[in-house]
Amino acid sequence: MKIKRLLLINVPIMNCNLGCEYCYISALGQSQKGAAKFKYPPEYVGECLSKKRLGGTCIINMTGNGETLVPKEVPQYIYHLLLQGHYLEVVTNGTLTERFHTIAQFPGELLRRLEFKFSFHYAELKKRGWLGRFFNNVKTMQEKGCSFTVELMPYDGLVAEIDTIFELCRKELGAACQVTVGRNDLTRNKELLTDMTKAEYKKTWGRFQSTMFRFKLAIFQKKVKNFCYAGAWTLYIDLGTGAAKPCYGQLCNQNVFQDIDVPIKYQPVGKHCRQPYCYNGHAFLTLGVVPELDTPSYADIRNRRCSDGREWLSPCVKEAFSQKLSDNNEIWGSKKRMLYEVKYVFHFIGAVFYDWKEIYEKIIKRRFR
Repeated sequence: MKIKRLLLINVPIMNCNLGCEYCYISALGQSQKGAAKFKYPPEYVGECLSKKRLGGTCIINMTGNGETLVPKEVPQYIYHLLLQGHYLEVVTNGTLTERFHTIAQFPGELLRRLEFKFSFHYAELKKRGWLGRFFNNVKTMQEKGCSFTVELMPYDGLVAEIDTIFELCRKELGAACQVTVGRNDLTRNKELLTDMTKAEYKKTWGRFQSTMFRFKLAIFQKKVKNFCYAGAWTLYIDLGTGAAKPCYGQLCNQNVFQDIDVPIKYQPVGKHCRQPYCYNGHAFLTLGVVPELDTPSYADIRNRRCSDGREWLSPCVKEAFSQKLSDNNEIWGSKKRMLYEVKYVFHFIGAVFYDWKEIYEKIIKRRFR
């Protein structure tokens, strides 16, 4: 089994059952109520994202701008993507017990290729009395054969609780949680979300010995100047509409659900990334979209070995997450890269046109009709 691509699937939900003060959706004033809207049914989406159409087995990350599992339809989308033979990672705050009970009924063959990224919002869970619920849901999915990781946002307001969090995770999970790096999306260059200096921040949260934290801090605000194969080896897809783009930082250039018979465009970002730095490099870079970079594997970012020898990732998920897309795809020669750079301007113009068409259809046309 070779992993061909990484897909990021955005679930069109912008509300959450938690209210974390560091949440970037709240900070940007984007939190919304109301049901998510899906234009295409789960069975059809699964067919659109078949191995044949995508060129092989993929790692698919599914996340919402709010809590991913709020829409009642999401378990069926998970089911039909697993049915295609892909490896799925679902980002969740781990509190919607009913959704986990539904997913737990899936066949074991599907669940063994499912991994949950449990976002550990300690302060909110403690305030609401939901810590037990959170850990029970993690354990339920682990017992069903799913892989998991538990990831903490290193927020300044939690510093006094570090010892408690550390010991709680060791007790409940067998190992300390992984730690991400907080960014302030209200600043142009997406600065660190802390009042500490970078050195203080590193020392404070370094106690968790988190591979994810070390790597994300190492690449923080460092622009990648090499040729990037995101777009050729990755896609970012809106689950509600099918609108797609090379990665989260680029413009939409196609709709992959509209016509299942239309081939998907795989156009690399190259040297034209529109972001100040690869703030999701813990996935893109560790999976090898920039082959020259020496990075840990995505398995290293997600896994933990427990005190009893068990690991958070199952053997098959660990194998999938340990691969590099650069080992399973064509790496272009210098001439091909140079010709592509010349053609890129035309791709860009087409993407701008596509984005404005989407804006017209979604907002302007609806408002004035």
